[in-house]
Amino acid sequence: MIDLRRIEELSLNSSAPPAQLLYDGWLLRLSPGKAKRARSVNAVYPSALALEHKIAHCERLYEEANLPMLFRITPFSQPPQLERSLEARGYTRLEPTAVETAPLETAPANGGARVMELGPWIDAVAELRGSPMAHRDAHLARLERMPLAKCAVAVEEGGRVLATGLAVIEDGVAGLFDIVTREDARRRGYARRVVATLLHLAHGLGARHAYLQVESDNMAARPLYRDFGFTQSYQYWYRARPLESPDKSGTPGQGL
Repeated sequence: MIDLRRIEELSLNSSAPPAQLLYDGWLLRLSPGKAKRARSVNAVYPSALALEHKIAHCERLYEEANLPMLFRITPFSQPPQLERSLEARGYTRLEPTAVETAPLETAPANGGARVMELGPWIDAVAELRGSPMAHRDAHLARLERMPLAKCAVAVEEGGRVLATGLAVIEDGVAGLFDIVTREDARRRGYARRVVATLLHLAHGLGARHAYLQVESDNMAARPLYRDFGFTQSYQYWYRARPLESPDKSGTPGQGL
């Protein structure tokens, strides 16, 4: 059985932005961009300071950075009373997300997606999502500086990228990210080809487990992932102040 706390650590490593601070056991991420993982507080380890003092310190820091105050809550968040304190301060819960894991003892057949260089691949992801240039630049900076093995792939037809995906491999575990399909090409098997290719390549790089993060209500994607052996291991969600848009990140947009 894989250690779920370790999965949480790996997912944080796989989404590490250039701008982050360690504050008394909490990881404060302050990178503008689409992904909320890169601009939220992750309360990952036990701490010594008073909880109310810590929350107030984070609020000031994010205000100075012109970012919304977001806390990412997991079953492992410390201290255990953090969510109750945030709720008392008016923070509301949003975007529950499932973390799913799967064994990768054997490699699935290669789905035939093409491996791409990071720059062109990120351009393709940005186009599929309709992301502004600022988000594209933040995405590229984060991945280029990440000291982990990674595979970026895409399915193309007629010179158009129809679907994308990324695998990040650490400690024998592959995380799957940025699985995006062009809106007018959905439900044609392109995402399945991307996932198969990523798992095939990750197995070749030594991965024997895999994980991914998917919105809990995404009923289109979750059956696909089940076909590859993924099952839910835990959930996380965000806490934000109601009068402060969680999608204020220098440019419009949202993301997990």
